[in-house]
Amino acid sequence: MTRDHHKILDCTIRDGGLVNNWDFSVQFVKDMYYGLSEAGVEYMEIGYKNSAKLLKGAEAGPWRFLNEDFLKEVLPQKTDTKLSALVDIGRVDEKDILPREQSLLDLIRVACYIKDVDKALDLVQKFHDFGYETTINIMALSHVMENDLNEAFEEIAKSPVDVVYIVDSYGSMDYKDVDYLVSKFQRLLPNKKLGLHMHNNQQLAFSNTIMGAAKGVEFLDTSVYGMGRAAGNCPTELLVSHLKNPKYDLRPVLGIIEKHMVSMREKWEWGYIIPYMIAGVLNDHPRAAMAARAGEDKDKYTEFYDKLTSPEVMPAGAAD
Repeated sequence: MTRDHHKILDCTIRDGGLVNNWDFSVQFVKDMYYGLSEAGVEYMEIGYKNSAKLLKGAEAGPWRFLNEDFLKEVLPQKTDTKLSALVDIGRVDEKDILPREQSLLDLIRVACYIKDVDKALDLVQKFHDFGYETTINIMALSHVMENDLNEAFEEIAKSPVDVVYIVDSYGSMDYKDVDYLVSKFQRLLPNKKLGLHMHNNQQLAFSNTIMGAAKGVEFLDTSVYGMGRAAGNCPTELLVSHLKNPKYDLRPVLGIIEKHMVSMREKWEWGYIIPYMIAGVLNDHPRAAMAARAGEDKDKYTEFYDKLTSPEVMPAGAAD
């Protein structure tokens, strides 16, 4: 199988920032970018391009609300590795987006739930007109009804969006789900490139990603050392090693992990942990598991499982 058409998009800074409130040093981000460039990775997502004024009271590191002048100070010299940012519906002011020729960013990805596909495509159109590459990332696909997805495809097919992402928000999918969804997306969106963003609740992010790659998915999301919200993502080092492309080099990624991320993993928690596994198995949002891990009873796994699987106690006289 030839894999030279695949593109790795590393989202350590953006998705990993959900672990530590984007508390990454400038030096770490520099080392990440130039290390990934040396490794041959095509894209690095350097954070969110959301607007602070629309998220009042949201204190976070600078990678949460990317500023173009700041970015140019951080990365005075760009390489062949392109930069991407992600925006959320209702959290970005398009007036804060510069035309592409004035920006360090190459790609803007729009994340949305199925009910907001129309709003996402409106943003996609604006970013496309600014000259950016664009994606639409439909979150929580494991909870989306088929008819809603089919309706969304009709609108997506008519839009200028470059890449449509299959997103396993809850880490609940396995290879059969990926096989089915990729085939469906390919059939109904034949003129769009596809992407995969997998979470590792059941230790399947890598398996699911290479399943999609084998079926021709072009954009493959990863993060170094798997760093991402809760259970994290498909590890960059695994995919760089697996894809048979001579331009990829594992050694620089190992250098990033050795220099920065072993110690980070001792300070901040992410990865395969039992409450995240339980949430994935139950196709549930990880917020309850994240709250459990932040509490005193973080290792009471059976109690957490019982809480998520026990029928709700109905008040007296409530109807069935």
